[in-house]
Amino acid sequence: MEQSILKKYAELLVFAGGNVQKGQPVVISGNVADADFVRMVQDAAYDAGASDVSIDWQDDTVTRTTYLRAADHIFEMYPDWRVDRFKFYDERGAVYLHISSSDPDLLAGVNPERIKTLTKVSRQKLKPHSALTMSNALRWSVLAVPSPKWAAKVFPNLPQEQAIAKLWQAILKAARADGENPIAAWQKHRENFTERKNFLNAKQFDKLHFTNKLGTDLLVGMPKNHVWVGGGDVGKDGIPFFPNIPTEELFTAPNRNAVNGKVVASMPLSYQGNLITDFAITFKDGRAVEYSAKNNEEILKNIIEMDDGSHYLGEVALVANSSPISQMGILFYNTLFDENASSHLALGKAYPDCVQGGSTMNDEELLKAGINDSLMHVDFMFGTADMQIVGIATDGTETLLMQNGEFAF
Repeated sequence: MEQSILKKYAELLVFAGGNVQKGQPVVISGNVADADFVRMVQDAAYDAGASDVSIDWQDDTVTRTTYLRAADHIFEMYPDWRVDRFKFYDERGAVYLHISSSDPDLLAGVNPERIKTLTKVSRQKLKPHSALTMSNALRWSVLAVPSPKWAAKVFPNLPQEQAIAKLWQAILKAARADGENPIAAWQKHRENFTERKNFLNAKQFDKLHFTNKLGTDLLVGMPKNHVWVGGGDVGKDGIPFFPNIPTEELFTAPNRNAVNGKVVASMPLSYQGNLITDFAITFKDGRAVEYSAKNNEEILKNIIEMDDGSHYLGEVALVANSSPISQMGILFYNTLFDENASSHLALGKAYPDCVQGGSTMNDEELLKAGINDSLMHVDFMFGTADMQIVGIATDGTETLLMQNGEFAF
């Protein structure tokens, strides 16, 4: 990949994604295999005026070996020094930049209980940090770069170099980073969401009804004064940023207690190095009461049963079937991309800003407003080319929002 293109991609993460401001500290998480690109992001952050840039290095091989060979009690601990490190940067108003490149099958064959235990412990310890990022008190952004194993998963019939090159091409296209000025392209992309966001926020539908031939028949109740978001976020400091690169979704939080029916996943879910396929979940009064999966049902169980809140939904997102990522016809085995090819839901915690005044509410007030809380937030895809969505007003009036996978408004 040409260095000039990679430099623009790194600058996109810094200047548009996290929108780093002069004097702010920056924390970058990235894989050791992607060191050259991580250093490009570090340079871009300093160019933006960052006061200091810290790198949180990861190593997939070390991670897998730890899960396979460490003693059981290791997974019940999360070091206080890691918590203190986040607290140190949180208190200084850091921007968090994440570079994703993991193998979709990284943790295949690992004892699911080990994954569940460490996930629960770490998320409990880091809940204050998570609350800051999910409420936009801190800005953050994530994008992806290819790894050999990820490329081989997406393009199994190609030699390694060709597979990596093709995945790079797909990633940059999906991220709108293959043109002359990616940052300007993203500013225009933000504007494209405005009309539909305004329509949905003005309508304040009481319920959304999702149906398709795959078997989804789901009635999603909406909280009063819910807020639709899309095309980026705005921090509490008034500075705009893009949490996800790419993004094609309009999303909000459902009423956690008012979801009924069955949803059938339309794509596999790659979760912590395991692939969950052909799964379905049935909800009653908001709670997941039945679920099944062809592969890795135990992993799905661990997601849903992580805590009480993980049994409920925290996000509903609308994505047209004609979105650029969907039209590529590529299964990325990476939620960052696959969720932008399909309408999706998320089990677990909701974003507080998805209800008016949510950022100033405490946990009890958010729950009373119907906004879910959990240690988890896991997106899964259920949109299809024949998806129909109907918005239902409080008086029962119906408005067609999506027909055959395409927006009707």
